[in-house]
Amino acid sequence: MPTRAFTRFILLFVLTVAPALLRAQFQDPTPEELKMTEDPKAPGAAAVYLNFEQTTDDPLHYRSVYARIKILSEKARDLATVELPYVRGNTEITDIKARTIHSDGAVIPLVGKPEDLLTTKSGDRQVDRKVFNLPSVEVGSILEYRYQVRYDDHQFSAPSWEIQHPYFVHQARYVFTPFREFAPGAQVAGRNHLFDDHGNLIKNLIWFERLPPGNGVKTEVPGRFILSLTDIPPVPQEQWMPPRDSFLYSVNFYYESAMSSTEFWVSKAKLWSKEVDHFAEPTKPISDAVAGLVQPGDSDLDKAKKIYQAVEALDNTDFSRKKGEAEIKQLGLRTAKRAEDTWAEKSGSRQDITLLYIAMARAAGLTAYDMKVRNRDRGNFEPSYLFFGQLDDDIVILAINGKEIVLDPGEKMCPFQAVHWKHSGASGIRQSADGRATAISPYQAYTANTLARMGELSLAADGSVSGSFRFIMSGQQALVWRQAALENDPEEVKKRFDRWLQSIVPAGVQAHVDHFLALDDPEANLIAVVQADGALGTVTAKRVLLPGFFFETRGNQPFVDQEKRIEPVDMHYADQVTDQITIDLPAGLSVEGAPQSAKVPWASRALLATNSVVNPNQVIIARQLTRGFTIVKPEEYRDLRDFYQKVAATDQQQLVLTASPSGKGN
Repeated sequence: MPTRAFTRFILLFVLTVAPALLRAQFQDPTPEELKMTEDPKAPGAAAVYLNFEQTTDDPLHYRSVYARIKILSEKARDLATVELPYVRGNTEITDIKARTIHSDGAVIPLVGKPEDLLTTKSGDRQVDRKVFNLPSVEVGSILEYRYQVRYDDHQFSAPSWEIQHPYFVHQARYVFTPFREFAPGAQVAGRNHLFDDHGNLIKNLIWFERLPPGNGVKTEVPGRFILSLTDIPPVPQEQWMPPRDSFLYSVNFYYESAMSSTEFWVSKAKLWSKEVDHFAEPTKPISDAVAGLVQPGDSDLDKAKKIYQAVEALDNTDFSRKKGEAEIKQLGLRTAKRAEDTWAEKSGSRQDITLLYIAMARAAGLTAYDMKVRNRDRGNFEPSYLFFGQLDDDIVILAINGKEIVLDPGEKMCPFQAVHWKHSGASGIRQSADGRATAISPYQAYTANTLARMGELSLAADGSVSGSFRFIMSGQQALVWRQAALENDPEEVKKRFDRWLQSIVPAGVQAHVDHFLALDDPEANLIAVVQADGALGTVTAKRVLLPGFFFETRGNQPFVDQEKRIEPVDMHYADQVTDQITIDLPAGLSVEGAPQSAKVPWASRALLATNSVVNPNQVIIARQLTRGFTIVKPEEYRDLRDFYQKVAATDQQQLVLTASPSGKGN
């Protein structure tokens, strides 16, 4: 299948070169490949790649891809549909050839033209895709295809090789022929014809590789970079994996004006910091605005909070609606070039608002720095990956009373002194009193993210229940629903909350949110008032059996069934979930057995605590799961799984009720 991301295209000014294209050839399958019904190197796989090849030739302005895939089960028949994305105007896909080979050796070639479909269009940029279907695909077939991507004489490609695919790869080969002055061993003087998009003279070809042990990019005398691999594992599919860009095997090439990664990031960080300071300069309009927000007697923390609340109240166009150029012109607005523009328009992007906060904090005499991070939901910052665009959002580092606190003013509805989880434990570059440096933002404590589910249910003799709950949320849970409310009407938010409720309440019970409290106040706990009713218990001749822990009956604990782990576990943020449910019993029933009070620890990492209190005509069951960790290494997985297996076993306990001898209850 095609690689999962486009090759990065860099516009460079070049001399003319002779246009030519090389063409790959199909190859005959071996008898063993035709007869293959399963693959011992990939047990249970629905398909395997027999071969995958990618060749990029910059002097000739093309990239070619060749693939052979063996279909081993019905689950992989969707591989017969091949989609090839491309940017219209910059590139074109040509020379598509494909065929299907049945297990008896019969060959069915592709006929007809591929479809050309629109994928996305934004301004002048249009992404299309070529789509074709290999003919007569069945289990046992070998799919074989090749195609070329051409780009014009004024574009050069620094390829990105994404080595892993959804299925096991037996043999893979990657070839890159760079512009001749950057070929291995080149002795060509006068590199005066190649410039980057900032007008800087290109001096070097650099590459970053993340590959299996014992493998690496090699060079050949004809001026090519070569990578050959065998037995490449498929892309892992595991619960709670970090973003795949953090660990998948890949190689990235760069034509660069810098001679090393250190020189690249020093130069980029210096330029970035200069632009931040220019945008966030505390000009007179900013100083005047701050004077109207803070009082001379305010502490530094009070000043910081008042300014935070003021910028959070602005229209954040990343959460509302970005205005187009025509609308901006019609309304007489200005595109923000300085922080004062954002304040004047009372509107801006998340980055504009973050830099506005820095400007206002500095105007108030506070020490505020910008930090630009790689969002954790996208991957880790890789200094060896020479691409500034890998960094995503800006957050604020505020130094007060000798301590640094992290703020997220560009994240709408995020409380003061909190950040969205994707900005916690996130790496990137930051400003400081000593200049610019790489850094990692702090992870969140479990106390910052809490969910308490408090409720009272009335039980009838037939096992049905009715009652209400209060979901009390802080931190990330609250942020999710508050941001959903920014983009949806109240009824849609309720519908989404109801769908979430149905995924956690016992089968047979219906739960609906009645209303929210403090949905528009990020500094308060968010409360959802929930009504519930339905059939909860199993009634026998003498007993009523109920789940011991109301919200754990669906067995949603992770990792229980996964014996081994390849990649780290990333659970986004630490948190604490507390349940306390009171069940009012009907006359004639008493408690025979209730969940035991227990503590299940994972030393210094997590703790499950349960408790049951039996009163006359009533039982109160409490459960609290505290998870103090965010990231777990693969070598720690056995302990993690052991903990969650114990949690799952504890959660299976029941509340057993029996008819009282007197028939009048306790």
